[in-house]
Amino acid sequence: MDPLPNTQVQPLKEPDFFSLQVREARRFYLDLAPPPTVPIAVVCGGYEQCAADYAIHRVNFPYYSIEFVARGKGSVTLGGQDYPLTVGTVFTYGPGVPHDITTFADDPLGKYFITCTGSKALELLEEHSLAPGHIGRVFAPAEIQEVLDELIRNGLRHTYFSSSLCVKLLEYLILKIAESLMPWHGVETPAFATYQRCHRYIWANYSRLRSMGEVSRECQVDPAYLCRLFRRYAHQTPYQFLMRLKMNLAAERLQNPELLVKQAAAQLGFNDPFHFSRAFKKVFGLSPEEFRRLH
Repeated sequence: MDPLPNTQVQPLKEPDFFSLQVREARRFYLDLAPPPTVPIAVVCGGYEQCAADYAIHRVNFPYYSIEFVARGKGSVTLGGQDYPLTVGTVFTYGPGVPHDITTFADDPLGKYFITCTGSKALELLEEHSLAPGHIGRVFAPAEIQEVLDELIRNGLRHTYFSSSLCVKLLEYLILKIAESLMPWHGVETPAFATYQRCHRYIWANYSRLRSMGEVSRECQVDPAYLCRLFRRYAHQTPYQFLMRLKMNLAAERLQNPELLVKQAAAQLGFNDPFHFSRAFKKVFGLSPEEFRRLH
């Protein structure tokens, strides 16, 4: 009998290609061997905060994979060509594409990956300049990250609808990447480098940063210029990016029923729980209390 909608589905055995060289990870896995007649299927995905010794060396890989760098630095070799990895880098690989991925020990990579299979998956990747072996950068890494976070959340739920939802989100992800994908060469302008530096700083310190003024002061960049950089490359303000990171962390912590809302607010630098609730609702469309009841 088929499982009922919204019931939990027992996950399969964890893939043996998941790296153990990670400090922390949020990873999901669905059907590792979907029927060959299925045009597109998401196999697995997640976020990995790499350990200092993280290294991947593969001659071949059975699935199509998209990787997205959210923080840190490293390098990737695709088809014998070496490329640096920085925030906003997107690269792909798959059958017949040898690849090596390493991290810088003093600034380890934090990266997302989505692995899929099927003829339609390859067709979508090729159609949007993401064929296996491609590398580029995106103007709006925060928007890509939001889609990836949602994809991971649905994959981790392991419900009757998880596979279908992940496929729809994968299709959306590919379109979002294509919308802001830049050619590999010619993007290392001083403005883009400043944006990347500030983006990395906010990500590394978001739990304690409280205001746009603090961000601007600690990044040593004029507030108006910093806003222009984020609007150009991320289609949002630095403060919106900061709040999104804070509220994502708050959503994870609020799933602990023993943690009070005011405690979660204080942990994220909000002296006023009402301000915290307004910020949370602006991001998720629900108050912290409503979110907790749903989860």
